[in-house]
Amino acid sequence: MKFPGQRKSKHYFPVHARDPLVSQAQDDKTMSRTHIIGIDQTLVDIEANVTTELIEKYGLSKGHSLVIDDETAESLYNELKHSQLITNEYAGGTIGNTLHNYSVLADDRSTLLGVMSQEIKIGSYGYRYLCNTSSRMDLNHLQGVEGAIGRCFALITEDGERTFAISEGQMNQLRPESIPEKIFESASALVLTAYLVRCKDGDPMPAATMKAIEYAKKYDVPVVLTLGTKFVIQDDPEYWREFLKENITVVAMNEDEAEALTGESDPLAASDKTLDWVDLVLCTAGPVGLFMAGYTEEESKRETSLPLLPGSIAEFNRYEFSRPVSKSLCDNPIKVYSHIAPYMGGPEKIKNTNGAGDAALSALLHDMAANKYHRENVPNSSKHAHAFLTYSSFSQVCKYSNRASYEVLAQHSPRLSKGLPEREDSLEEAYWER
Repeated sequence: MKFPGQRKSKHYFPVHARDPLVSQAQDDKTMSRTHIIGIDQTLVDIEANVTTELIEKYGLSKGHSLVIDDETAESLYNELKHSQLITNEYAGGTIGNTLHNYSVLADDRSTLLGVMSQEIKIGSYGYRYLCNTSSRMDLNHLQGVEGAIGRCFALITEDGERTFAISEGQMNQLRPESIPEKIFESASALVLTAYLVRCKDGDPMPAATMKAIEYAKKYDVPVVLTLGTKFVIQDDPEYWREFLKENITVVAMNEDEAEALTGESDPLAASDKTLDWVDLVLCTAGPVGLFMAGYTEEESKRETSLPLLPGSIAEFNRYEFSRPVSKSLCDNPIKVYSHIAPYMGGPEKIKNTNGAGDAALSALLHDMAANKYHRENVPNSSKHAHAFLTYSSFSQVCKYSNRASYEVLAQHSPRLSKGLPEREDSLEEAYWER
């Protein structure tokens, strides 16, 4: 596993490098490995340049998002293909994007649970999904289905307006018996999206999701939820608050989803409120930057050396050099917050906002996995005096998530094609070292 983030550390990582005592201790035992598990609605994002006439032909609403049936989706896809209107076909899905980015950043294994077309033809959307997915992503546990996986068409008309047509295909047909218990024994996190428990009546996906949560709790694996979209949350915020309280350790959201969940329009206040239900919050807020909120043990708190920030909570980042701990594992829990402005003010030109939040979450997951990896291989390290959730501090995780998010904003694809550069040409290394 690669080191999470980009700075020097006296706590050696990888654990077999540089420290002779650690190397000696490892001689007589096999290195412990870990991985991230995610459940996703497997889908392909299909982007095409079309005319307004084609939008009208298929009964779509220009500038809006509509669900279409499988037959319409197949007809639309064939017409786009035949007329050579398709510009890009990307493997999509919030969790698929997150796991792919995790594997690229960590250069380590992630495991995807979901469905995949039993029969895959070269050049088809199922084929595109596999082509655009990291080889470090374990797809061996996917459940085979007859028919298409999900498709999300982004149709761009001559005036630049984007119209979305979504066909779910078989993406919600994952059955509970397709969730293997054994893989949870060595997992660092289970990653879910809110979409998984909001399906049509009769779809097995919600039951499969709850089965995975059951296994995660059994093996003390943190459960991470990304909220997906404000429209899912605002339908029944009380349901989601209860769901978070009962099942979730870490929640990732943007400022709109945070407001739908908490009623607070300020991202910091919303993150603070969310700590009533979970142990750690990652909240992306567009041009405002990125917030984190969580708990740490009173005796292990560390004061920041960076300027104290004003906000709805005065000097809220005072203890941002602390590391997150689950509230239930603290003797004297205190709340900790951190914030970082967009990396370098954001890209000169934002090419894609789809997937920036997923990239930020993948960096946090890398740090969580690195913590478990280091703890199991160097259990006597001073890094593990408490049952911390991450390897790094709130402040460092903010930097890392921010940097990964920037990389996606500056490219067309929601998935990283390469890891972060070893050295930054455009910024002093102090960004990482302080």
